[in-house]
Amino acid sequence: MFDRIAGVYDLMNTAMTAGMHHRWRERAADLAELEPGERAVDVCCGTGDLAFELARRVGPAGSVVGCDFSEPMLELARRKAEERGTGQVRFEWADATELPYPDRTFDAATVGFGARNLADLERGVDQLLRVLKPGGRLVILEITQPRRPPLSTFYSLWFDRIVPLLGGIAGDRAAYTYLPESVRRFPSPLGLAELIAARGFERVTYRVLAGGIIAIHSGSRPR
Repeated sequence: MFDRIAGVYDLMNTAMTAGMHHRWRERAADLAELEPGERAVDVCCGTGDLAFELARRVGPAGSVVGCDFSEPMLELARRKAEERGTGQVRFEWADATELPYPDRTFDAATVGFGARNLADLERGVDQLLRVLKPGGRLVILEITQPRRPPLSTFYSLWFDRIVPLLGGIAGDRAAYTYLPESVRRFPSPLGLAELIAARGFERVTYRVLAGGIIAIHSGSRPR
């Protein structure tokens, strides 16, 4: 499914969020608290937008790995990197539940709009913890479902009805019917915070943005 929608992924993100997805990625990258020269990994990187935000923060002396299991998504990310001259970012295939990186490799690990797609969320969080250095930061940016009107009413209309129609126009209605279904299956912001803490992270916090449609979680590996 992700291979099929790679070509329209960026356009649909902009249409679905009125362009706000870029600002949300900026907020997520800020919470990674990266310093120049550090190393970061962006898991489920898609076409690379969050990885590029991380690269801005680590600078030319740092490095960022973006990994995903969709080669068409990765090809688009590599093309963007070449066009932008972002040499400190590399994009490569990886399974988020079996990351091919040594223990204690990265200063920060992020997941932008991909955690809800993991076949085993707990194992994915375990892998993120494993590849972080002691004190390393985790940030997860994800869509969530508002519980109170009027936002809950708007969310239902937009994501359950309009987004699948837009997906149909873009050529893959099934993929954009999957999106709201995946959000409904995903833990609530509190539930995800509890899961992250239970898997070994400390200082776990979250903030809800856009009236309850977006959640950003952060935590750190114990020193």
